[in-house]
Amino acid sequence: MSGLYRARPEDGLAWVTGASSGIGRGTALELARRGFRVLATARSKEALDTLVIEAAALKGSIIARTVDVTDAALQKQVIDEVEASEGPIMLAFLNAGIYWPMRAHPFDAASFKKIFDVNVGGVVNGLEVMFDRMAARGRGQIAINASVAGYIGLPRAAAYSSSKAALIVMAESLKIETDALGITLQVVNPGFVKTPLTDKNDHPMPFLMELDDASRVICDGFARGGFEITFPWQLSRILKFLRLLPYETYFSLIRKATGYPPKR
Repeated sequence: MSGLYRARPEDGLAWVTGASSGIGRGTALELARRGFRVLATARSKEALDTLVIEAAALKGSIIARTVDVTDAALQKQVIDEVEASEGPIMLAFLNAGIYWPMRAHPFDAASFKKIFDVNVGGVVNGLEVMFDRMAARGRGQIAINASVAGYIGLPRAAAYSSSKAALIVMAESLKIETDALGITLQVVNPGFVKTPLTDKNDHPMPFLMELDDASRVICDGFARGGFEITFPWQLSRILKFLRLLPYETYFSLIRKATGYPPKR
């Protein structure tokens, strides 16, 4: 990993999308604790204002801009303005994502598409705005927040799991090219972290982690520079093992573990 670029606070800004809550908020604060100047973007101005106040006593600092990751034009405008006034973004954590449980019947195509628009489209918009800049500089670091849910298909998570699988494969596909451009590309695959997003779950969440712990692991991963940042290791290994099993064995184990579909 020694040849890969790892952003340092003195190099420029760190940018975190979806920073108003959950992993985005926790990671923005942890980066600021480590001395980074952080650009935090999200849709909720009120939550961002609170985040800026909370970071005031930290070693680094947070500036906030209200941006929807699905609005590519506005996001590019904001990045242009911030880089012109504050300096280059050297670390981008493309984190924004949404989730809600979905059933096969009735099938909600509109909600399915919305999850993809944010989880995949939002990351694509972030990559577009950062790749050319970092390539021109000859260095940069981008981390995409996917999920261990992208390793396998999980009940009631068809949209979420498949959107995260798309991000993992996207990152794998881009990795060789980005290395040649001097851009360190990483994928973050968290397990269950206690956030407003996981509060929607009505099923067991093994190895559930606290947000502060998860944020530290993520930022430690940024500093190391390896391709995948995944945690907790126990859940990651279990799900990667399940991926290797024959489908019938896999489906049987998932039914037993999740209780889906419920008995009528």
